[in-house]
Amino acid sequence: MKKSLIVTVLLLCVAGSGWCVNIQETKKQAEQGDVDAQLLLGQMYLYGEGAPKDDKQALYWLVKAAEQGYGGAQLFAGSMYYNGEGTPQDYKKAESWYRKSAEHGFPDAQLRLGRMHLHGKGVPQDNKIAVDWFNQAAEQGHAEAQDALARMHLNGRGVPQDDKQAVLWFSKAAEQGYAEAQDVLARLYYNGRGIPQDYKQSVHWFNKAAEQGVAGAQYHLGRMNLNGTGIPKDHKQAVYWLNKAAEQGHAGAQSDLGEMYLTGNGVPEDYKKALYWLNKAAQQGDADAQGLLGVVYYKGQVLRQDYLLSYVWLNLSVAQGNQGAVQLRDFVAKKLTSEQLMKAQELSSDLFKK
Repeated sequence: MKKSLIVTVLLLCVAGSGWCVNIQETKKQAEQGDVDAQLLLGQMYLYGEGAPKDDKQALYWLVKAAEQGYGGAQLFAGSMYYNGEGTPQDYKKAESWYRKSAEHGFPDAQLRLGRMHLHGKGVPQDNKIAVDWFNQAAEQGHAEAQDALARMHLNGRGVPQDDKQAVLWFSKAAEQGYAEAQDVLARLYYNGRGIPQDYKQSVHWFNKAAEQGVAGAQYHLGRMNLNGTGIPKDHKQAVYWLNKAAEQGHAGAQSDLGEMYLTGNGVPEDYKKALYWLNKAAQQGDADAQGLLGVVYYKGQVLRQDYLLSYVWLNLSVAQGNQGAVQLRDFVAKKLTSEQLMKAQELSSDLFKK
């Protein structure tokens, strides 16, 4: 039988008014020790398809099938113990069942077992063992495992640091449509790390990941459209992608959008939108947005002039590493009374802690 989660049989045997699987007959077969029936019954209870959803009954029958050596059932059992479904969470039992499934060659189990060793859940933390399991799943074409293995090579965890091996495995995962790998591969092409720098390839992979909703890819694609890097300048596309990323909470995209609306760079000036996005980014600790808000309050062109709030945002920006804001912050400080300066510093400190 194929080594995969057999949700296919389970399951999607829906015929008009309901299931074509008779639960009583399936249960009878399961009680007689039929491993396929045990697995099917467990999944029926697990998903609430053809039977009432019941995690405890699901685990009972999946363990029955797992005990007969069925790798797919072992994977399900491991997942339920890992997540605490139908049973108290138990990483040791999860690891035991994942291992049995992994030894049967199930790549999902190999990946999950690798992650347990990577994070030290239920087992001692061990990068080398994690790499071994990731590699076994990756060699079977498992995209998420290929991505995980690539990250180990990229960061030198459990293996010598090797950008070229990272590119190799990120490429394999990216070509299968794995969005996170597409995003990292695009960055590697952009920076020429482990592969010759190629902005067009960077745009290609950022676009793939952005279309799948990866906020970081949307941000970088927006920036590349804005600056004409690897692609003709296109402010409309830049705003489109930056807005996509900003709506997902990407601080850099929020900051860039705010600055564009503030200065009218590629878009009509819109102070309301500018302040909305700058505040969003500044609240997340974006130093550039904090600095711009400081300038806005200092100039008093968009908002009422307020030296105290100007100092607060400039001081926060400096604290986040923006040395370009030091001179204006110190200048604004001279316009405050000692009491105002103390209050501004207290506000900065409170916001910084958040």
